[in-house]
Amino acid sequence: MKTNQAHAFWKGNLKDGNGRMQFENSDTEFPFSFKSRFEEGVGANPEMLIGSAHAGCFSMAFSNILAEEGYEPVEVATKAKIKLEVVDGAPTITTSHLDVVAEVPNIKEDVFQELATKAKENCPVSRALGSIHITMEAKLR
Repeated sequence: MKTNQAHAFWKGNLKDGNGRMQFENSDTEFPFSFKSRFEEGVGANPEMLIGSAHAGCFSMAFSNILAEEGYEPVEVATKAKIKLEVVDGAPTITTSHLDVVAEVPNIKEDVFQELATKAKENCPVSRALGSIHITMEAKLR
């Protein structure tokens, strides 16, 4: 299996500084700052990237599980909401909530929910985030 890399650069102190995050083999940079992470500032933050990773991983895993079970997923759209809270005086990621809408012909609702739960519990990012509470609402379109 492949090892992936990401880079982060930060200049200045926490409140007034700024930085950028970049993925290996990508020209896209994600600027971030104290305001974009803890307030309402413009830019990215680590929690957004974790959310993107979780949403993407879940969508791929769910599509794979559906195909393995004989279904042909047309689309799986996932939004992850990552919650950052103060726990014991320290900022802590506590929850990832997945909102899923999928188009899967010829699947029954109970089977859809069962397979969505299986994907939520077993995608690699969910497994990596095992110390936080992961919730999901899955809707069949």
